[in-house]
Amino acid sequence: MNYLAHLYLAGRDDEYIAGALLGDFVKGRLENLDLPPGVVAGIRLHRAIDAYTDAHPVVLRSRTRLAERRRVAGIIVDLIYDHFLAVRWQEFAAEPLPAFCRRSYGSLLARIDEFPPALRRILPHMASHDWLGSYAELDNVALALERIGTRLRRPDTLRGVLSDLERHYQGLERDFLEFFPELVAHVAGSELSA
Repeated sequence: MNYLAHLYLAGRDDEYIAGALLGDFVKGRLENLDLPPGVVAGIRLHRAIDAYTDAHPVVLRSRTRLAERRRVAGIIVDLIYDHFLAVRWQEFAAEPLPAFCRRSYGSLLARIDEFPPALRRILPHMASHDWLGSYAELDNVALALERIGTRLRRPDTLRGVLSDLERHYQGLERDFLEFFPELVAHVAGSELSA
């Protein structure tokens, strides 16, 4: 799952929200981090969501659909699932997506000084360009993937990804609709949720 899903699953607790995003920016043992307990719990939740997602048979099926992009299929699935969450937001949340995005950005920007340099650099850009809300447009997902591709060892691996997203769109959407409610139930039933 990518940023939108992680923030959605973090709930409304500001520390969990910070941890939900920090999960992609901090590595290593959580006991070694000098962070508030709620932020550490949010990172722990992020890692648990990633582990559950990476091992789930439906997610593995989605990656198989993108066999021609085997090396980056996981990255593609993470972002396309955020697209489907954005497109179908009203099925999963009472709060409108624009309000959720504003609240999330506000919560994160309020503690920007606590974040590592890489996150401090991208967070204002993320908020000003509404990355979370922009996932609703497939072209924006493809653009984000191509930008990610430029940072990979083989920068051409994600070039032209829009055609793959369009070709596999319906199957990936079915996979998301099967998987995401299971993930939500898994998080709700876990002792990790806020």
